[in-house]
Amino acid sequence: MADKNKDRDDPKEPVIRDKRRVDPETGDVRAAAAEETVEESTDSDAQSADGVDASDETAEESHDSDVQSEESTGDAEPEASDSELSDEDQRLLDEASRDLVSDMRDQMLRAQAELVNFRTRVERDRVANRESVIADVIRSMLPALDDLDRADKHGDIIEGSPLALVAQKLHSSFERFGLRKIGEKGELFDPAYHEAVVHLNDPEATENTIADVVEPGYILGERVVRAAKVAVSGPTE
Repeated sequence: MADKNKDRDDPKEPVIRDKRRVDPETGDVRAAAAEETVEESTDSDAQSADGVDASDETAEESHDSDVQSEESTGDAEPEASDSELSDEDQRLLDEASRDLVSDMRDQMLRAQAELVNFRTRVERDRVANRESVIADVIRSMLPALDDLDRADKHGDIIEGSPLALVAQKLHSSFERFGLRKIGEKGELFDPAYHEAVVHLNDPEATENTIADVVEPGYILGERVVRAAKVAVSGPTE
């Protein structure tokens, strides 16, 4: 009984547990720490295994998704055939194509015709411009040509003389350009080429004719360089 009371009176000493994994005296790893390390390694391996399993499950789900996508594509192929043009739509498309080709052909033919007309117009304008320039040059030299003609009529130009050679060369040069003299005695009067300065009445005449040439005219191609000044004989007005 006394022993029991003694035990009650003596306080218990605190229990201190050393949880250090390394023994401070020997420096060795204690057995309990080694067991905990093994357990942690085991848990890590288990987590890795769980990760592999999760990856496998993800791969399987991706494969299933691809299979479903292929099946969906396969199911959609028959629908594409439903979108093909009907016979009526194909006919309308063919008609539109033919109309387009016909319009393009017409446009091409019109363009070719316009090109031909353009070339013709350019060539005509070129010739007209050339004749206009030549006509202006000849018109400026007509007074000298008139003097030579009057001298020839009065016998002032002797054949074989230097002046006769000059007159001959001048006439030849004008003829090379296509210059022709108009207004000869006895011709019918044409107001397009002749200018009447005198009108003589002839009761027996039925139409106006040139009775005399006062000043000869000249024509270059179809262009009148100068109208001939003439005396006209015709019926009484």
